[in-house]
Amino acid sequence: MTEATRRPTGTPCWVSLMVHGLDATLEFYRALFAWEFVPGPQQLGPYVRALLDGKEVAGVGQLPPDRHLPIAWTTYLATDDADDTAEAIRACGGTVAVGPLDAAEAGRLVICSDPAGAVFGVWQAEAHHGTAAAGPPGTPVWNELLTYDTSSVGKFYRSVFGYEVEPAGTADFDYATLHLAGRPVASLHGVGNALPRDRGAHWMTYFEVADTDEAARLVTELGGHVLRPPRDGTAGRLTLVTDPEGAVFTLVKSAGGN
Repeated sequence: MTEATRRPTGTPCWVSLMVHGLDATLEFYRALFAWEFVPGPQQLGPYVRALLDGKEVAGVGQLPPDRHLPIAWTTYLATDDADDTAEAIRACGGTVAVGPLDAAEAGRLVICSDPAGAVFGVWQAEAHHGTAAAGPPGTPVWNELLTYDTSSVGKFYRSVFGYEVEPAGTADFDYATLHLAGRPVASLHGVGNALPRDRGAHWMTYFEVADTDEAARLVTELGGHVLRPPRDGTAGRLTLVTDPEGAVFTLVKSAGGN
């Protein structure tokens, strides 16, 4: 289990979901991951932090009734200075949609998108350092950007966050890993025109589970949907699912995990 500390710039440090039906969404994730919930900063409306064994692992908030935005998990990348990072995002062809703004005493945030349109967050930690556990079932364990191609968007993330972008694919498989100080922290997967038209380029959160097949069955039972049935991959046994409001995420029983 990984305790939360202030992460180096560019490290995925938090995942957050904004929905219309907050109570129903919390019931879904409570049943799926055994999360409990406590109030979080309310600057953007009702918001709670999900706890697993008392440790913060994710955030869930409620959209205003008149905001009809895609329902999606958002990956947050750490920074030491949210204002400087926002300027770098603009200078490198990205878009800043929200912020920089303070989230009470927790920290400072930005919501933005890369040049291909993938939405992500930037988090400057103060009292709240982000995900306090990674590894046990119910925790986010990986973040991957699904985009049109890794070459052009990789240059954007390298320029803004200082990643080492290491291609790991083949002529038929466009894939790269983002490294910080020699350590892999996220990945890029170029899928070209295979991107879903209703989502376009987007960041994907992987959540650890104890049994992928059982978790997929539970998702359906709780009102979600299985988009891609459980299958074995290099990372472990995976399934692509949505919650009842349509937020897409991956469940994984990691290779070599308990």
